[in-house]
Amino acid sequence: MAGLFQNIVKVFIHNKRFGRHFSYVLFLSVLTISIIGAVFVYSASNLSKETIFYGFFLKQITWYLISFLIIIPTCMIFGYEGLKNKAYLFYIIVILSLIAVLFFGKFAGGSKRWINLGIVNFQPSEFAKIGIIILLANIYSESLSEKGLSFAELIKPMVLVFVPVVLVLEQPDLGTALLFIIIAASMTFFVKIKKKTFLLLLFWCCCLLPFLWYFFLEDYQKARVLTFLFPNRDPLGSSYQIIQSKIAIGSGMLTGKGFLNGTQKALSFLPEQHTDFIWSVIAEETGFLGTSFVLLCFITFFGAGLDISYNCQDDFGAILAFGLVSMLFWQFFINVCMVIGLMPIVGMALPFLSYGGSSVITNMLAVGILLSISMRRFDKAG
Repeated sequence: MAGLFQNIVKVFIHNKRFGRHFSYVLFLSVLTISIIGAVFVYSASNLSKETIFYGFFLKQITWYLISFLIIIPTCMIFGYEGLKNKAYLFYIIVILSLIAVLFFGKFAGGSKRWINLGIVNFQPSEFAKIGIIILLANIYSESLSEKGLSFAELIKPMVLVFVPVVLVLEQPDLGTALLFIIIAASMTFFVKIKKKTFLLLLFWCCCLLPFLWYFFLEDYQKARVLTFLFPNRDPLGSSYQIIQSKIAIGSGMLTGKGFLNGTQKALSFLPEQHTDFIWSVIAEETGFLGTSFVLLCFITFFGAGLDISYNCQDDFGAILAFGLVSMLFWQFFINVCMVIGLMPIVGMALPFLSYGGSSVITNMLAVGILLSISMRRFDKAG
């Protein structure tokens, strides 16, 4: 550990430009959000003494420490340039790990998403997000065009993204599969596509929607969509989560009920309150003012991330940075819209706040790569 920090100091001393271009805004914003996350994972799991000291809170703190002391510094030292040459290697590892889940995965909560490594459960689909982003950044950086990409040029990336999407749907994990598609679409529009290509893709998407609904979605997934359209259709069944979430958020009013004083949380009316619905816990206990502050922290973080992408003089670095920011943004956007009833419930963790080792490590890995790009954005070769 001491050697790692010595190397970081050497990097900053020997190349003062790294220190000048280091995004302190991005780092401090994610640090603030993580502290808030630790506080409210503690609150959300504050149901018994055993849970407080030996459960979710302690594990979450451990993952934060690993991220800030090891993962982020390591990314800063080694830089992001080497990711380009290893893009296909990372992709192969991602595909193999997703296949391994189907055969050796741990079944829990109606799906098989985790591989038991003994002391921790590893969720390959979380790390697959990073692998897909690196691969797409590599492909798009080599095929940029002022006129935009044609449909023929999009066939390869679409096929490569389709494979992990299918494997994740087999788990099943509709939320993560949709996130893969949304991230890929965001990166594709970022590098620009031809107008005819866009219209053609839009047409095919519209044609596929009825097919997906009748032949692809499971019954419980259809129920979630219907619950979104008709929130009170099944108050004790499929509508229960969103109704309780809205009650928690609304009861927080302006200033909230106070830390550890949330009644929906304390009485366990709010399902998955330490993971997907942690925003509801924050809203209930801190109110509109508290959630506004958290929202401001996220806006600051996303703005800093986009600034890194915009100012990077390397095409691969710029596309990679945008892909990472889009991954974190869409997770945040979908989760918040989900818990306030503006989108169907799909099981999406809130970045840096929700409990979960694989999620925290993946998101912090994205932060480390963003900081690495920030430090080296003056270099046109990376």
